[in-house]
Amino acid sequence: MSEHPAAGVLLADKPAGISSHDVVARARHALGVRRVGHAGTLDPFATGLLIVLVARATRLQRLFMALPKTYEVLARLGATSDTGDPEGEIVETGVLPSEPLELPLGVIRQRPPVYSAVKVAGERAYARARRGETVELAEREVEVYECRELGRDGDRVSLRIRCSSGTYIRSLVAALGDAYCLELRRTAIGPFAVADAWPTQGPANVLDIVAACARFLPLLELDEEQARAIRHGRAIAAPAGASPVLVTDAGAAIAIAERRRGADGTTLLAPVVGLAEQ
Repeated sequence: MSEHPAAGVLLADKPAGISSHDVVARARHALGVRRVGHAGTLDPFATGLLIVLVARATRLQRLFMALPKTYEVLARLGATSDTGDPEGEIVETGVLPSEPLELPLGVIRQRPPVYSAVKVAGERAYARARRGETVELAEREVEVYECRELGRDGDRVSLRIRCSSGTYIRSLVAALGDAYCLELRRTAIGPFAVADAWPTQGPANVLDIVAACARFLPLLELDEEQARAIRHGRAIAAPAGASPVLVTDAGAAIAIAERRRGADGTTLLAPVVGLAEQ
């Protein structure tokens, strides 16, 4: 395996029954690339969009993980699951949430499920929970931009949820009352849609770093002197504009840069993630 010449972003449509790590392994094999990662785990029972980062693009994981997410959810009412999904211990209660459903919206506080990948003292919470240990997870602040009921059939309700990074859909559904996620599909991450995704079989098309980042970051083309400074980790005088920004040299990505205040009070543009080919 080698460094793929088209380092960048692969949009993958994860099927149910495999892990996000399995998708990464399939991408690694399909592309013949050693350095591959992803930006945001999907549970094994869930399907949909997984952003796979190839070669140098793995350095951009933080930026891609911060993008908002969109999900389509099929929830079952009148029953609970200790994992919040079909893989847990199901208890039939027959207690249905009030109608209409009180759907979450705006900034809320939620506690991640104990069966989650959150690390507790260096170990995944789900590993501790499966051993029967008591797991205490801190609440976190997240934001729900949209939560819409799409339809209901008996004890099944379909929802469309658009939310900030770090939101646990299983927790949102459990908060409706006696309910759990029966099906979960991620349909979009920021400007990236599952309709454009690789089905994890057949040829895999990688978006180059510039094309992928241009969908959600401003681009700044540098002159030769500016590019040399950024390549060597030095800040340059900052032009007006947003931050962070993808800086390019002759159309090639060389760094993610952010605006910083210099010692003399001037505004500088400093590289924070190097992307230039070595």
